[in-house]
Amino acid sequence: MAARHTLQPVPVRDERSLFTLVENRSAYTLDACELNVFETYEAAKGVKLAFGDWVLTSMLRGKKVMHLTDKPGFDYLPGESVIVPPHEVMQIDFPEAEKENPTQCIALAISAEQIQHTVQLLNEQHAKVEEGEEWLVNDQCFHLANNVELADIINRIIRIGMHEHSREKDILANLALRELLVRLMQTQARQLFEHNYNTLAGSHRFGYIIQYIKENITSKIDVDKLSDKACMSRASFFRKFKEEFGFTPADYILKERIRLAKTYLRNPYNSVTQACYMAGFHNLSYFIRAFKTQVGATPKAFQLQAVDMPKIK
Repeated sequence: MAARHTLQPVPVRDERSLFTLVENRSAYTLDACELNVFETYEAAKGVKLAFGDWVLTSMLRGKKVMHLTDKPGFDYLPGESVIVPPHEVMQIDFPEAEKENPTQCIALAISAEQIQHTVQLLNEQHAKVEEGEEWLVNDQCFHLANNVELADIINRIIRIGMHEHSREKDILANLALRELLVRLMQTQARQLFEHNYNTLAGSHRFGYIIQYIKENITSKIDVDKLSDKACMSRASFFRKFKEEFGFTPADYILKERIRLAKTYLRNPYNSVTQACYMAGFHNLSYFIRAFKTQVGATPKAFQLQAVDMPKIK
């Protein structure tokens, strides 16, 4: 799974206020959604949970093993989210939960009207690049790594739900929910193309562009020429690409080169300079600045954290 961005911590409840040690629930009701915080303080298996609406769940701490209908079980960890359709039963194991190390996650139940209104607005005003393709919340792309944008908007909704007390609370929540749904669909689109770009390259122009970028990532890529390869005007290509994925083509190329550089840096015998040029960068100073901005650490610091550097005698 891609790099995961964890959510801001939410204080756990005082033990004296708990109703149960397994999936103890705190609910915060808003106009178009319900924010639930679940905490589990002892190991358990096969706990069932379902909602009448679409629900976005996001892990805050601990570990779950999630079982969804007709899908193999999977580990569910902080920095990840799972989208579940209405009435689908989540069967959950808590193999490591204990009082000193509780499992905690949020479940945001979103009204069908809010989803329908947002999807309809996008389809009317920001049509997808391929004819017949539409915006939708995809229940087949359900297990997501939180990117920065998705984590930020989930954090904002948690703050509104738990701490906002103004008259405008529901208005703020509705605006944040609309952004959340856009970020969610963009995140699903990224994951879909990342996993299937070779299959999509023959039928979807963005699938072809993603394939081209990946196959030429270590070479010089003329971003302005990508629109020609997509058979689109430059303005339309850049606008639609950002609508689809949430970032520009140049941002995507940078992220891909940083991802490749991280792979090289995990090898202790590669220097920072070698990783820079092998990943397709042409300026070491720019690489170091971009890497620190994207990763939060310099390439050297990342390498020291990622591997045990061999001692020089």
